[in-house]
Amino acid sequence: MNAEIIAVGSELLTSSRVDTNSLWLTAQLNELGIEVTQKTIVGDDRGRLAEAVRAALGRAPILIVTGGLGPTEDDVTRDAVGQALSRGLVYSEEIFHWIETRFARFGRKMAAINKRQAYLVEGAEKLENPNGTAPGQWIDLPGGMIALLPGPPNEMKPMFEKGCLPRLRERVPPLSIRTRFFRVAGMGESDLDQLIAPIYTPYSNPVTTILAAAGDIQIHLRAQAASPEAAEALVEEVGSKIEAALGERIYSRDGSPIEKMIGASLKQRRETLAVAESCTAGLLGARITDVAGASAWFVGGLQVYQTDMKTRLLGLDPALVNEHGVVSEAVATAMAVAARERTGATWALAVTGEAGPEPSPGGPAPGTVCIGIAGPKGASARSYRFPGDRGRIRAFAVQSALNLLRLKLAE
Repeated sequence: MNAEIIAVGSELLTSSRVDTNSLWLTAQLNELGIEVTQKTIVGDDRGRLAEAVRAALGRAPILIVTGGLGPTEDDVTRDAVGQALSRGLVYSEEIFHWIETRFARFGRKMAAINKRQAYLVEGAEKLENPNGTAPGQWIDLPGGMIALLPGPPNEMKPMFEKGCLPRLRERVPPLSIRTRFFRVAGMGESDLDQLIAPIYTPYSNPVTTILAAAGDIQIHLRAQAASPEAAEALVEEVGSKIEAALGERIYSRDGSPIEKMIGASLKQRRETLAVAESCTAGLLGARITDVAGASAWFVGGLQVYQTDMKTRLLGLDPALVNEHGVVSEAVATAMAVAARERTGATWALAVTGEAGPEPSPGGPAPGTVCIGIAGPKGASARSYRFPGDRGRIRAFAVQSALNLLRLKLAE
């Protein structure tokens, strides 16, 4: 069965508030084998919300609405759902007294507007709310159902778990969902899709989704079947073919970021890492230390943003810099070697480049980055040309440096 979610609240249409309820609800529904096919955010407008409810019920048998159940005039969910179903609202004396008692328990007098929360859509069942004053509502429909839940997560989550999950389990046929999650580095999105599209396009189950970030591509496979074993077999059939096609470009099979995979490898090998950063100015070190326990393998780094810092802190020969330019494979290699020697680390990465937006006088075009690596068997560097703005170029540089080390560790 499919479901839709409507999050209600004008604040969710601003940049200051994020709809996290829908993410949590999606995970809960997926555990039941229910696929969420659409999520909608609607402001505090009765007419628009009623229209959204009617449209959602025309597409999916399960609808969950969060938010808009409070006592104020902009809490329009009850009215809008009643309008969408052509049903009235029914006052519940029992709910009213429960709200009144809750206020009294905390030593507060209930404002008259709270009476609005005692109205149910005609035919609805009350869903208990032990953490707030707004009860939820469950409405059975021919061939479907609606759940109205409060917006605050500390109220919404326990209400869904206690009031909705048991009802859904009774009504939804058993269905299992299994996923496979690959992360890929070292190739572009279009190149990747050209390679694996012939593998996944013949299949409607599992569904394949490709997400791309700077130097990091995620492949999600999602299969549905009557049993966990059958669903797992579906993702395995497609996933094994994708793995064979991509080979070493896949760096993670469980969603872990590349810095975590590198850290695990270095720890297992009892080796360490240092960095020397110019254009990334600490971003590479920050990514590495995002991993808990990174002190076990990360020695530290040097930020050598200006040219004279490369000569003073790393001891680079000024003649080398003048001859090849600060953004060059020769300088990147020398930076990596110097960082390794000065820190005593097993490995060292170095990044030098032009992130823009304007090129430096006499320098390379923005997006030009050289990454050096030094290790037990020597040192080398590689040149890149990354697209995008300043932030994107630096993100590409960090990801590419980490991937260069990953590949060296695999040799």
